[in-house]
Amino acid sequence: MLRRMRAAPEEIDDVVQDCYCRFAMLDSVDHIKQPRAYFKVTARHLLGRRMQRARVIPFDAYNDMSMFIDEETPSQERRLTGRSDYALLLKLMSKLPERCRKAVELRKIEGLSQKQVAEKLGMSEKAVEKQVWLGVRALREGWSRIDTQADRRMGVIRRAKP
Repeated sequence: MLRRMRAAPEEIDDVVQDCYCRFAMLDSVDHIKQPRAYFKVTARHLLGRRMQRARVIPFDAYNDMSMFIDEETPSQERRLTGRSDYALLLKLMSKLPERCRKAVELRKIEGLSQKQVAEKLGMSEKAVEKQVWLGVRALREGWSRIDTQADRRMGVIRRAKP
């Protein structure tokens, strides 16, 4: 699966090892009903994050990832991951300045147009654009910091294993 996603051969072992480390960090695995699917989703997410960090993403590799998206009802693991990510996003958003947070919420979460957000908040469209840009950048940086901290913890666990 990772080869089909155009992962570099040396990365495949790292992604698999990261998956095992993530599983080892879980308090319980009782919630995992489909271990293979859980493993594949985790591997796909880890590889996607690695590709994002590399900032050089072969177009066909990103395209191939879409064939692994399940068209059926999301699994319990995917719903749990989604809730966890959403809670983290809300926590990061709560740290934004009020004006910026409201602009991001209305534009990105509620899906209002830039003009509608400007009217609702009583600001110019250019100001809305700037606030949304600043907010999304801050959220991306916050998310990146959290990923980096998780990667450091994973590195400590990996070095500690015999």
